[in-house]
Amino acid sequence: MALYVYAITGRDHPLAVTDMTGVGAEPSPVRALACGPLYAVVSDVSEEIRPKRRDLLIHQEVQERLMAGGPVLPLQFGYTAADEATVEQALGKDADGHLANLERLDGRAEYHVRASRNEEELLRQILRETPETRELNERIRAGDPDPQLPLALGRTVAAQVEERQDALAAGLTDALVPYAGDHSVRQASGDDFLNLSLLVSDDRKEEFLSAWSGLVRQLGEGVDLRLSGPLPPYSFVR
Repeated sequence: MALYVYAITGRDHPLAVTDMTGVGAEPSPVRALACGPLYAVVSDVSEEIRPKRRDLLIHQEVQERLMAGGPVLPLQFGYTAADEATVEQALGKDADGHLANLERLDGRAEYHVRASRNEEELLRQILRETPETRELNERIRAGDPDPQLPLALGRTVAAQVEERQDALAAGLTDALVPYAGDHSVRQASGDDFLNLSLLVSDDRKEEFLSAWSGLVRQLGEGVDLRLSGPLPPYSFVR
């Protein structure tokens, strides 16, 4: 039978998930499959697993329970293997690498930072502070018939938005990275201009959170800063 694989742990992990049932339309118990010095945390599945709400929540709860008991290498949602032999072969192929990863992530958690800005406030700020945009805007409002003015204003404002967003993203990253052992910057989406993951050790957690609170106070309501964590270290499994 096919297996859904949640995570990899060391053999000394307490594995406080054996009272759980796993993903799928006919959930089976979550269990540990041993291979040398490692465990794969799995459950049996009989169908293709799709990202339904219940299954996403179960996947995350397994990760969080495991993380509370020690280092874990979380797998992204949806990973399945044909059978136990396939899982055992995969674990045995790079057991030393998995063990080194577990040691590197021990006592560390992922924190995820996203940031966006109030668009209207940013545009007002640009028009107020940038002479070129202010002049173009005033000419348009005064009725200047030049058809190129709106296009020129749009280009200038867009360039200013990008420049200011990039500068603020870099400043936030520089302010938070010193508290992390590792970090990853990904392409922001939607209205966000920052998508940052940080690997923070437990002994620096309070410093990190204090620095975060300071940034929130400093930037005020014009910038929407969101912090998620502590999370399983998905972004830092190598």
